[in-house]
Amino acid sequence: MTQGTVRPAGPGLSGSKELRNNGVVKNVGEARETPVGTPQEELATGERSTRNRVARSILDHGPSTVAELAGRLGLTQAAVRRHLDALAADDVVEAREQRVYGARTRGRPAKVFALTPCGRDAFDQSYDQLAVDALRWIADREGGDEAVAAFARARIAAQADGYRKAVEGVAPEHRAEALAKALTADGYAATARSAPVGEQLCQHHCPVAHVAERFPQLCEAETEFFAELLGTHVQRLATIAHGDGVCTTFIPKTITDAPASTAGRNPA
Repeated sequence: MTQGTVRPAGPGLSGSKELRNNGVVKNVGEARETPVGTPQEELATGERSTRNRVARSILDHGPSTVAELAGRLGLTQAAVRRHLDALAADDVVEAREQRVYGARTRGRPAKVFALTPCGRDAFDQSYDQLAVDALRWIADREGGDEAVAAFARARIAAQADGYRKAVEGVAPEHRAEALAKALTADGYAATARSAPVGEQLCQHHCPVAHVAERFPQLCEAETEFFAELLGTHVQRLATIAHGDGVCTTFIPKTITDAPASTAGRNPA
């Protein structure tokens, strides 16, 4: 689903860069030598798990110093700093001066580490439920399914300029590829590939899939927009919201310059 300027889910905690094998893995309250021959994947998994614990501790307790994190997690301060450096490189945490309430003592305030907006997004959020509740309210108060469809079209229209610029001036046979690149830049992992008598535009990620399960008008508005943008009738063959692995849109080989009057509807 197109979403304009979308911050892709961000690096997330599970996607943090892996640290190199340093031969020692710190456990809570103790250190142990890594057995010879331990696979690099196991070390990376342990690193990610500990890194997630560091980030979770900051989420649960608020901005924290290295010493506070080390005490809560049973790690050495050196290990905590190493994980914080990796989390900071992935924009999950950031360093800041500790806020002091009341009279300040001598010396510089301690440096604390806090989650960034990207870091908070790596944890569970309720955005999907909020969006579902908002669309249900629109449907109940403003005119049912047609009101939701009007909202979906207005949402697409507000985000259309960037995609239009990506496709403008591109030869008809390359428009699907240009659109796929623009979608990928916004985090949708899109590709365009040849298919019998046409092409398939595939979106491997949909940030509003859970909402679109309840309100397929979001998928339908996007499909209509693709048809208008590419200048041809298109057909939505599959959607993530409908339970498919990929959102797939079929684009006929013959593309005209006239805007399409109809678009395939979401199979949901």
